Amino acid sequence: MPSTYNNPVYPYHRPPELDRDGVRHCPVVIVGAGPTGLAMAIDLARQGIDSVALDDNNTVSVGSRAICFAKRTLEILDRLGCGQPMVDKGVTWRHGRVFFQEREVYDFDLLPEEGHRMPAFINLQQYYFEEYLVDRANELADRIDLRWKHKVTEVESLAERTRVTVSTDDGDYRLACDYLLVADGANSRIRDMLGLESKGQVFQDRFLIADVVMKAEFPTERWFWFDPPFHPDQSVLLHRQPDNVWRIDFQLGWDADPEEEKKEENIRSRVQAMLGEGAEFDLEWASVYTFRCRKMDDYIHNRVFFMGDAAHQVSPFGARGANGALQSTENLAWKLARVVKGQAPEALLATYNDERQQGAAENILNSTRATDFITPKSRISRVFRDTALGLAEHYPFARSLVNSGRLSVPCRYDDSPLNGEGSEGFPLELRPGSPAKDAPVRLDGKDAWLLNQLGDRFVLLLDGRVDTARAEALRSELQALLDERDDLGLVVVGPAPHVLSELPRSTMVEDAENLIGERYGLSAGAGYLLRPDQYVTARWPDVSAMAVGAAMDRALGANLAAVSEYRPDNQGDRHATA
Repeated sequence: MPSTYNNPVYPYHRPPELDRDGVRHCPVVIVGAGPTGLAMAIDLARQGIDSVALDDNNTVSVGSRAICFAKRTLEILDRLGCGQPMVDKGVTWRHGRVFFQEREVYDFDLLPEEGHRMPAFINLQQYYFEEYLVDRANELADRIDLRWKHKVTEVESLAERTRVTVSTDDGDYRLACDYLLVADGANSRIRDMLGLESKGQVFQDRFLIADVVMKAEFPTERWFWFDPPFHPDQSVLLHRQPDNVWRIDFQLGWDADPEEEKKEENIRSRVQAMLGEGAEFDLEWASVYTFRCRKMDDYIHNRVFFMGDAAHQVSPFGARGANGALQSTENLAWKLARVVKGQAPEALLATYNDERQQGAAENILNSTRATDFITPKSRISRVFRDTALGLAEHYPFARSLVNSGRLSVPCRYDDSPLNGEGSEGFPLELRPGSPAKDAPVRLDGKDAWLLNQLGDRFVLLLDGRVDTARAEALRSELQALLDERDDLGLVVVGPAPHVLSELPRSTMVEDAENLIGERYGLSAGAGYLLRPDQYVTARWPDVSAMAVGAAMDRALGANLAAVSEYRPDNQGDRHATA
């Protein structure tokens, strides 16, 4: 099959450890330089933490694989410094259409409101995504030691440290680390080495993914067919990607023979039936897969942390795999950075498991429901599905019953122990545990975006449109707080009295279109405390330095168990080899 993309080959370098005696100790070692591992290395580097990232390959993924990236993921990547290349290359979309048999039953808009920097979704082949992450990691080479063709063959997991043995073409070497972060995929070898499990459900159905190169008149939208005339009794999904590549997913049924279905002549006949006899196209990549929804009961074993597909895996309906993985990396990175720096107790790390178990459970629930709707396994469930689709064409209420994949949305950590005050009178959507919302601002007379002023540290978002007396009182209170807290920044929504601009690490912005005030429910003197991952941790109608300091302490784990009590499991020490 011809290809529109040539995989880069990254250089292998002889490890310096082979020429030294002893075992080198590192703060953080990351296994897997795919999207999850690379994003983690970049996030840690931005927050001042060095890492060694090991991958047993020397290129990016083969085939398009994950292609749908949601707005929250793009906002995370923008903070990491590689979001704009994604948007520039990707195909932006926000509309979708649902078809039943030969007719359209309804369409939808994923981002009906304006005033966001990032689009609702982009489509972009995973190999481009990984390439941009590698480029960004190379820009941070002073903190990221990225090693290709370095395979971890042995892991010694102890309560106080982890050791790994790494195999290369020049021989084996060992590393010791405070924290081992595992992002080696759904079939994690590290997880198997340690005798750990990922539990869940295998769905008895098969799907064909075909990447087709063609110039087509289809709009840039998500199209999903139930029981179409060109593929009866099954479902089909169509997405546009860059380079005139179109992703088509065909449901095949459990009895389909994967080897037969992967033959080019059989793929061509299915695509031809869909597009019409006169359509011209080339096949670029194809795969037949059976998917599963599963997760580990605990992502933490001693000082080994599992991330991405190694920790949790979902079916592709709803684009929750890569998007969920990036939410996990941003959740862990800021916590680990502060523990390594001695700014937070080690007990804070357990909240990575607490919060992202919730995120994975939500993703698995939505993905399982979508799978059950798309692939009904009984006559009754098929009748329910087809009835809902028929009603959806005429009655808006029925559209909420149709599930072609509830598309990825960010998780809210409502029950997180890190949440602080959540006063009444604010928008429910921005309660503590919720991701911040973007809005256009004016910064130094130029157009900018609110989220670009947040992240990597704690930020107090303050409505500074107060009178002079209140501004003087705030300046006095916040000056002392900011002097004590190097990890706290201040974003003041103005126009505000000049005295507030004199505060350290302060950024003055104007609410360009009054969308900050509208979305955050701000009034003079009100404020939000945002975590380094841009999540709301507390909010007040009238900010006080004492309340901000207490909320920041809580978000850093001051109310959690003492460090000496922190032990994420009681499985004891493990020593395993490949």
